[in-house]
Amino acid sequence: MYALFDEAGKLLTGRILSESDAALQVELESGKRVKVKAALVLLRFAQPEPAALLQAAEALRPQIELELAWEFAPEAEFGFAELAAEYFQDPPTLAQQLAALLRLSEAPHYFRRAGKGRYKKAPAEVVQQALAAIEKKKQIQAQTEAWAADLAAGLCPPAVAQQLYKILFRPDKNAPEYKAVVHAARSTHTAPLLLLQRAGAIRNAYEFHWQRFLFDQFPKGVGFGPLPSLPPLPEGLPLAPVQAFSIDDSGTTEIDDALSLQGLGSAEVTLGIHIAAPGLAIEPGSALDEVARQRLSTVYMPGHKITMLPDGVVKAYTLDAGGARPALSLYLRLDAATLELQGFETRIEQVPIAHNLRHDQIDQGVTAAWLQDPAAEAGAPLPQEVLALRAELAFLYRLALHCKARRELVRGKPETFTRPDYTFDLKDVPPEGPTGEERVQIGTRSRGAPLDLMVAEAMILANSTWGQWLADCGVPAIYRSQASLAPGIKVRMGAKALPHAGLGVACYAWSSSPLRRYTDLVNQWQLLACARHGKAAALAAPFKPRDTALLAIISAFDATYTSYAQFQNAMERYWTLRYVQQQQIGELSASVIKDGLVRADTLPLVLPAAGSAGLERGTPVRVRLGSIDLIGLELSASVIEQLARTAPGSPEADALEEDGEDGAPELAPALALALDLDEGAEPEAEAQPEAEPEVLPEPAASAPLRRS
Repeated sequence: MYALFDEAGKLLTGRILSESDAALQVELESGKRVKVKAALVLLRFAQPEPAALLQAAEALRPQIELELAWEFAPEAEFGFAELAAEYFQDPPTLAQQLAALLRLSEAPHYFRRAGKGRYKKAPAEVVQQALAAIEKKKQIQAQTEAWAADLAAGLCPPAVAQQLYKILFRPDKNAPEYKAVVHAARSTHTAPLLLLQRAGAIRNAYEFHWQRFLFDQFPKGVGFGPLPSLPPLPEGLPLAPVQAFSIDDSGTTEIDDALSLQGLGSAEVTLGIHIAAPGLAIEPGSALDEVARQRLSTVYMPGHKITMLPDGVVKAYTLDAGGARPALSLYLRLDAATLELQGFETRIEQVPIAHNLRHDQIDQGVTAAWLQDPAAEAGAPLPQEVLALRAELAFLYRLALHCKARRELVRGKPETFTRPDYTFDLKDVPPEGPTGEERVQIGTRSRGAPLDLMVAEAMILANSTWGQWLADCGVPAIYRSQASLAPGIKVRMGAKALPHAGLGVACYAWSSSPLRRYTDLVNQWQLLACARHGKAAALAAPFKPRDTALLAIISAFDATYTSYAQFQNAMERYWTLRYVQQQQIGELSASVIKDGLVRADTLPLVLPAAGSAGLERGTPVRVRLGSIDLIGLELSASVIEQLARTAPGSPEADALEEDGEDGAPELAPALALALDLDEGAEPEAEAQPEAEPEVLPEPAASAPLRRS
């Protein structure tokens, strides 16, 4: 005698060895013996053999028309044998009963389970909805298969092209477009990116990186949309008795800072650090504030940028030469001989801007010798307005060297600026931005050059002075701090005035770029409250102590600013690889960094090089360049020659030491796709743990975005 029983939703058969009122001892076909509750037994039979019975039932099962069976089924709860009697004959055969049981169990949209072997037919409206859903699923499956076939044949369906970045990076894994890409990649044994490139979905590497960034950070586009009119410029601001000048690159339109000097030749000199003051027009919580808070920073890349603030705000508050501009000014009174600080004052005022000096136009002429020796000639011809500022620039350079030396004493080690900053000049860029095909020229600007050092030290002085003033007034602000220079100790953002070991200052609050960084705009609002209300500023400032909104801004800014920096690095790497292509560079000199990585000596390029893994850090080598992947931003190379090592203390050796300090080789972040080609595939005999995706080192979160 055999029994057919339900074990956790699975139908099993076996020979009955013994039974009682409550249970049976059953031997399965495998030989295993199990105890089965009598209530779980659905059929008992002596003939035929279970395999023959199942074969006969499978032959009958498709003959049962579900719609007709649903019509025949009783309204009340019923058993499978009752349906077999209604549909076939009364009494039904064992095969007919089992066929009815199998058919009922596979049609939950027609029949709902009401117990072991018992069912109740679904209401008519539920059946219709279920049938419509099944038909829709069939249509979607057919569409998915058709799209997959097109992709495999090298054609990209419009629906896939429209959702390309969502499919690759933030997919709905139940969407037919996603499934089509996965199915096509799996069936053709082709990597998804290569498959999509062949199908024409990815036509241009630059456009791919640009649209991916917009999808991630600007899903609604980069336009500002309708905004209320800009509040009028503040009236009644006093006019500062200075003639200030700024120092930036030629492409800079958001001129945040300018400098002035009073009292040259006397015992006390007053340094004016003038910061653009959009905080006078933008109120916290206003529509313009919402725009700035969503973007949090200007995004820079070679040949293009996305500004944090609308053009109208930038034009109204940028420190353009030729007139007086609203500014928040920090005046520092310095002993002319010792350069020691005698006192400071903060004013809200109109500042006359006399000149906008440009690094790329005068850096070669303004040398350290020209600034320190009145008899020295300029390194290159200089315009008259720069020659007229020689005394001011000489004092600022002397002050910058003094401030740098004082910070280095606190820091405990000197700052090294031996690696240059690279500049990217794209030719004939369309108004809407680069296409990726432009010719590119890569130049250099030495970090720590005189003009660069003047501006950097003045901004550090302003940010540290204002940061301490805010703390003394009891007004919270956004600070950057670093506990020590020990390996692994990173720069952090927070609301407390803590030391910044990397800069060698007691505290540091970003306040000098309110046109392009939201943190600086927030700090400007707090500074304006201090300037207006003095000791009562804590009551009037927009952000109060322990304000959760301030902490939310810090968190959002940190994440967004890091993403922007990664994108800027990726775009600079793209244009470096395009430069290699355009100049047909086949070999480069480089230095080994670590882990098989080398850094090019004359280009902003870090790349893996075969044959460098066993070489000591700092070993100079010559590498032969291989294939370039502009989508993955990868360049292969191999070491072909080991060069003579540079002497300790040489610029090359100093550059290596400097590289060790920043700790993050400038490789593009790995292109991590969200597609899972193994999902839904047949399981292997033994499941293997999913490998972590390889992620190349990312830029440090504290790396400043470069302005253009």
